[in-house]
Amino acid sequence: MRKLVHVIGAGLAGLAAAVQLQRRGAQVILYEAAEQAGGRCRSYYDRVLAGTVDSGNHLMLSGQQATLNYLRAIGSADELVGPIQPEYPFVDLATNRRWTVRMSPGRFPAWIFEAGARVPETVWSDYLSIVPLLFAKPGRTVAQTMRSNGVLWDRMLRPLLLAMTNIEPRHATAEVAGAALRDTLAAGGPASRPLIARNGLGSAFVEPALRLLQHGGAAIRLGTRLDALELAHASESRVSALRFGDERVEIGVNEAVVLAVTPDVAQALLPAVQAPGRFSAVVTAHYAVEPPLGHPPLTGLVNATADWLIASDGRLSVTAYDAASLIDTPRDELARTLWKDIARATGLSDDLPLKWQVTVEPRATIAARPEDEMRRPATRTRWNNLMLAGDWTATGLPAGIEGAIRSGRKAADTLLNELMERR
Repeated sequence: MRKLVHVIGAGLAGLAAAVQLQRRGAQVILYEAAEQAGGRCRSYYDRVLAGTVDSGNHLMLSGQQATLNYLRAIGSADELVGPIQPEYPFVDLATNRRWTVRMSPGRFPAWIFEAGARVPETVWSDYLSIVPLLFAKPGRTVAQTMRSNGVLWDRMLRPLLLAMTNIEPRHATAEVAGAALRDTLAAGGPASRPLIARNGLGSAFVEPALRLLQHGGAAIRLGTRLDALELAHASESRVSALRFGDERVEIGVNEAVVLAVTPDVAQALLPAVQAPGRFSAVVTAHYAVEPPLGHPPLTGLVNATADWLIASDGRLSVTAYDAASLIDTPRDELARTLWKDIARATGLSDDLPLKWQVTVEPRATIAARPEDEMRRPATRTRWNNLMLAGDWTATGLPAGIEGAIRSGRKAADTLLNELMERR
C-alpha cells in the first residue's frame, strides 16, 4: 500500500521533505499557512523597485551537496551561477584597500603558498589556525577553539564565517562552524565557489519544486494553517489527527506527518519539543542601480555596516548579518547608511538612489551559540509517525539553506525507512 505523508510547512525543509518522499514513492499532501511557499527563502514582486527581489540574500557554496542535489532533483541546477574559479574579492572601507582571495582549482590548497592568491600580509602558516576548527569539540565557541584575531581573521575568515553562521563568529558554535568549513573551503577549490540564484530564490528553489510535486500527484494546500495535532497515547504514541480550523484530518495507520515549521510554531503545537530560544537578525537592502561595468557579483566588505555586496543586472544589494543593533533604526536612515557602504565599495555617488527597499528580519535564524546548539531537537520525536524538519533542528550545520534541505531529506528518509521496517 502506498504511504501517505502530510508535510506541514512549505519552506525549504518542507519542500525538500516532500520532494524526497515523492521520489521514494510516497503520496504527499503539503500544507502551508501562508499564501505562498518558500518560507524565508522566496522571491516576491516589489512595487518600489518595480521588480522581483528575494526575501534575503543567501550565499551558497559549490560544496553544499544537499542544496545541489535538491536542485538537480527538481530540475533547476542551472539556476545557481557564480565565478568559474573560487574567488572572493574583498574591500576594506576604512582604507579602501582591495584584494581577491583566489583559491586553487584542486583539493590541495596550493593558493596559501602564493602571495598573490592569499590574503595580503599573511603567510601560509597563518592558515593552519583553521585546523582546530575542523575538529572542534561540542560546547565550545570558535574563539575557544582557534585564533580569532589578526589579519587573516579580519580580512577573510570573519566575513565568511559571519555569512555562514549569522552571528559574530567568535561566539558561534565551533562544531557547526567547522562542519560548514569542512564541506566547503576545507574541501578545496571545487567546493568553494560562491553561488547565487541568477533569477531569484523562487525560480531556483520553490517554483520548480511545486511543479514537480504537482506533476507527481501531490496535493498542495496553501493558506492552510495547522491549529493542532491530536496525539494518541494508547498502545503506541502517534499523531492521530490534524486540525485546520474546523477541518479535522484523521491520520491512518499507513500515514505519517513531517512537521517542517518554525521553532515557535513547533513548540506551540508540541510543547514537549525542545528548541533554541534565541535568534539572530538580518538586514538586507536592495537598490535599483546598475552596477559599474565589470564589478564582481559578490564582494566581502570589511570595516563596514554591511557585510556582503551582491551585484546583478540593474540591482545592487547588501546584507548585514548579526544585525540586532540595526533593527530599530528607521528604514530611510538604514538605506542611507548601507548605500554609503556600496558607494565606497563601487565608486558610485553617495546620493541615495530614488528606488530602494530595506528588509529587516529580527528572527532570521536561530543564534548559533553552544548553549542554543544543545537545544536543537533530533529528527525523530516520541511519536512514531511524526518527524521534525527545519534548519533549527539538529542538522550539524548552521541555520541556512543547506541545513534546511538536509533536514527535510533526512526527515523523509528516516520516516520511510521506519515505515518499511514495520511492514
